[in-house]
Amino acid sequence: MPKKTDQGRYAARGVSSSKQEVHDTVDKLDRGLFPGAFCKMTEDFLTGNKKKCNVIHADGSGTKSIVAYLHYRETGDVSVFRGIAQDSIVMNVDDLLCVGVTGGVLLSSTVNRNARRFPAEALAQLIQGTEEFLGTLRDFGFGIQSGGGETADVGDLTGTVTVDSCATAILDRDAVITGDKIRPGLAIIGISSAGQCDYETAPNSGIGSNGLTSARHDLLAPYYRKKYPETYDSMTDKELVYCGPYKLDDPLPGGDGMTVGQALLSPTRTYAPVVAKLLKDFPGDIRGLVHCSGGGQTKCLRFGNKVHFVKDNLMPLPPVFKAIQKASKSTWKEMYQVYNMGHRLEVFVPKSKVKKVLAAIESFGLDAQQIGHTVKSEKSDSANHLTLMHGKKPLKYAH
Repeated sequence: MPKKTDQGRYAARGVSSSKQEVHDTVDKLDRGLFPGAFCKMTEDFLTGNKKKCNVIHADGSGTKSIVAYLHYRETGDVSVFRGIAQDSIVMNVDDLLCVGVTGGVLLSSTVNRNARRFPAEALAQLIQGTEEFLGTLRDFGFGIQSGGGETADVGDLTGTVTVDSCATAILDRDAVITGDKIRPGLAIIGISSAGQCDYETAPNSGIGSNGLTSARHDLLAPYYRKKYPETYDSMTDKELVYCGPYKLDDPLPGGDGMTVGQALLSPTRTYAPVVAKLLKDFPGDIRGLVHCSGGGQTKCLRFGNKVHFVKDNLMPLPPVFKAIQKASKSTWKEMYQVYNMGHRLEVFVPKSKVKKVLAAIESFGLDAQQIGHTVKSEKSDSANHLTLMHGKKPLKYAH
């Protein structure tokens, strides 16, 4: 069993779930028109309209692209990169949803590749996958267009391939979900990250695109360390590199026929159709939206003021997260900081609206439930904090 570290397995692999060192710098900069919002918004420099604002967001598929690379090298199947294109897009779109963007998005994509290992046919699948998923979003009613992008052959920087996107939109200022309405007295609804909803074509493991550095190393076997040294940082302790029990084509325990590879590669689900309906059907009642991406279940701590978040009725834990914890022996406290653990979008609403909002969400074939509520901060400085119940054990986090 790989040794544990006092900083957690995720940090020991050179990754930060909180990105505190980033926030220590950027939080001192201009926070935009709505400092408490999920995304930064500025004056509308594109049209000069004082009633509108601009929002620009950048994200990507992260190290999930390395799992796709492993699959491709083992099988020769380049189509796997279509799902990676979706991951990159959704990680932008679903963050934009959290400030109220439901269309009018212009997307640019950036692919950094090692051309010796990531050939033209794989690149073609990424580009075609991007266009295909943008069309799918438009079919959902979410207006989004490609503004082109950049492909850089940077073998000195990239061992395999990275896939990133940048999305821009113009939004009416009075339509912005500002984040400051996340206050004590609200219900928290969680929308499942796993299963298969009405607008998906295959079951989803729920993994999303966060935590894949640890997920792949903790699940996948040393076979990949020996065969594909280009897929990991040589500075990482070898006991933490591909130290799991599985190969990609092994069955995922409890996964109803899903393999470990399929679980890790499940394309990140978008909640775009759902959020569009909620904002249309419940004007003024959607007090906040939190995409549980970087930081997992602790992401909420960055939003609202003087709030104690209480998550005491979490959704069932999907098999992929059970497998990761069992293989890694990571603490449950770290698991909830790294992974979404079963729901990837939180909706903050008045308690009186819970039943109706749940019915609207479930109309898409999605599992959802009230997973908690907000109360007044109990900290002496009124800082946000979180109490999360893992079974009967409370796990506590502070901002």
